[in-house]
Amino acid sequence: MEKILVIDDESVIRESMTAYLEDSGFLVCQASDGREGLAVFRREHPDLVMVDLRMPGIDGLEALKILKEKKPELQVILLTGHATVEKGIEAMKLGAMDFLEKPADLSQLTEKIKKAQAKKMLIVEKQNEDKIKKILEEKGW
Repeated sequence: MEKILVIDDESVIRESMTAYLEDSGFLVCQASDGREGLAVFRREHPDLVMVDLRMPGIDGLEALKILKEKKPELQVILLTGHATVEKGIEAMKLGAMDFLEKPADLSQLTEKIKKAQAKKMLIVEKQNEDKIKKILEEKGW
């Protein structure tokens, strides 16, 4: 089962997304800001992180940068009520898988999670292939 971390300073959005995701069968943990989100990430090891772009303290882009440094294969979806092309491009360059405008369309959210799951499976498959190849090379086979 996928574990999703939702980081958003707006409690109504965070709580409603959490309820929807839990009803959809996901394990969900949540945080109310970037600093707390990074702590929850270290403790819970989620498969996917959904993070608000605009938050006090550590914002979504800074959190994204830190998360991707710690776990490059992590799938991250940025949430924003203030979408701009520049921020979107910056987020993609930093490794965001996608982003979603708030309030989130729930069918769109589900679709983005499915894409993230598929992308993660491909990354894990590639990592496993690389490990096997390295072992075979080391053994001289």
